[in-house]
Amino acid sequence: MKISGSIYSNSKQELSTTIRDLEEHHIDMLHVDCLDDESVFEDIKRIRATTALPVDLHLITSTPSKFQQHLDENPVDFLTLQFENLNGDSLPKSGFKKLGLALTSATSLEAFARYSDECDFVLLMATTPGKSGGEFNKENFRRIREFRKKFPDKQIHVDGGVNAEVSFILRNLGVHCAVSGSYLFTQKTVGSAVLGLKNAQTESHYRVADFMHLLDETPSVSLAGLNLKSVLQSIEDSKMAFTAIVQLNGVLDGIISNADVRKGMLKSIENLSEIKVENLINSNPIVLKEDLTVTEMLHFIRQQTIPINFLPVINSNGILTGSLTFNDLIKGEA
Repeated sequence: MKISGSIYSNSKQELSTTIRDLEEHHIDMLHVDCLDDESVFEDIKRIRATTALPVDLHLITSTPSKFQQHLDENPVDFLTLQFENLNGDSLPKSGFKKLGLALTSATSLEAFARYSDECDFVLLMATTPGKSGGEFNKENFRRIREFRKKFPDKQIHVDGGVNAEVSFILRNLGVHCAVSGSYLFTQKTVGSAVLGLKNAQTESHYRVADFMHLLDETPSVSLAGLNLKSVLQSIEDSKMAFTAIVQLNGVLDGIISNADVRKGMLKSIENLSEIKVENLINSNPIVLKEDLTVTEMLHFIRQQTIPINFLPVINSNGILTGSLTFNDLIKGEA
């Protein structure tokens, strides 16, 4: 996952010093917030004179057209427009490499649809736009998953309240870029902060239930209506390589994975009609408890002797409440 350092979050240093500090500690890009102020392009000129790092401009204005000439004269790498401030004005057509639309947590993701043909990415605002130091709104974990389903070919950027703990979860959810400001400049060093955002697994107060795939996002088949077609269809529809098997009261009975189906077919390869779907169930799968913290979850996974790609999540009564997949962590590092 890329980290975009918010340069105006550091009021203790001169701008060029902040930029050099971020560059020396391998930040991926520089985030510039602009609240309808054309003078921001003077800072962008200074950035260009100081570093070759990509410029990530977040423009909050009701009239983006007035910035078109500035963008053409001082193009940026990433340009994001704040949706809630747009007032029917057209989006800039040039002066950037990639265009994004920023949405606050209160705005429906459907708002992106209107601009999806023009935009390459969404910027989900997890705190109040333009204000530094806010706490991450965990509702955005769900919004990230929902956006990926609605717009699978668009990248997801996240801004607001991103610390080492949140960054780990965002990486696991496949987020392409996270903007960080206050966290970068309140740690002992910028270097340790960047390392934390990219790699650290810190003490956590977020629980598995806060960022897992919810029950309606988790593939499952009722034990009462179990048959091979329903199992295969559930696995195919979810694209998660498994389906959970649940009792009528919601208690997890087991799972059937792609590997379980493959092994069952190999055993009955001479006569596939002999396959009994009940025999495909792994009735003792590895599961996660929904109340585990991120730290506890990581410790649990490290104890396992086999690679973990997905896990069903249960509550204290053994009822299926969701699932986690870990292939998104790999995607998020790209």
